[in-house]
Amino acid sequence: MIVTFGGLVAALAVMFGVVAVGSTVPVLPTGAAVSATAVLAAHYSPVALPVVVAVGGLGAYIGDAVTFAICRAGGEALTRRLRLLRQPWRLAGTVRERLHRRPVTALLVSRLVPGGRIPVLLTAAIVGLSWRTFIVSNIAACALWATTYSAIGLLSRNVFPQPWQGVVCAILIVLGAGQVAGWVERRRQSRVAEPNADVRP
Repeated sequence: MIVTFGGLVAALAVMFGVVAVGSTVPVLPTGAAVSATAVLAAHYSPVALPVVVAVGGLGAYIGDAVTFAICRAGGEALTRRLRLLRQPWRLAGTVRERLHRRPVTALLVSRLVPGGRIPVLLTAAIVGLSWRTFIVSNIAACALWATTYSAIGLLSRNVFPQPWQGVVCAILIVLGAGQVAGWVERRRQSRVAEPNADVRP
């Protein structure tokens, strides 16, 4: 299987769409899309890998910006609805501190932890994280995120000689790691919730 320039451009376009949409509506495997595209790019030319990082990071940034804008626009109504959800309010204090002290790290980790991005962006909007802080910090967070998943794709490419084999491997690695990380996060949250249930009136 030979990766052509046209095929690479099409893969980049699909990846951008998946990442941008998946960053707003979290139902698409955005990390897997970046890793799979990185595999194809590495088979085409090593010079193409930075393009994958740039396009993937841009898609993630646009999706995050749309989500953050929606959260901020929700205002008081959004805040009232979130009172019904224990998790965002239980995490609000911790997330607020992390966002103000290390916004790049907080936004990056929220992308790497399955299901973590939306609660963090919701909390960021509720606690009043400024657009200026978000715009500057999320550039680095999205670039690091895209670099991480591109590295996973590059690793898969080095293991398998055929592009399609590397693509499949990269997708399986990302989805598998996501499932494990999600399970660990759910276990951690359940342990945090138990003491709170004991003290609830």
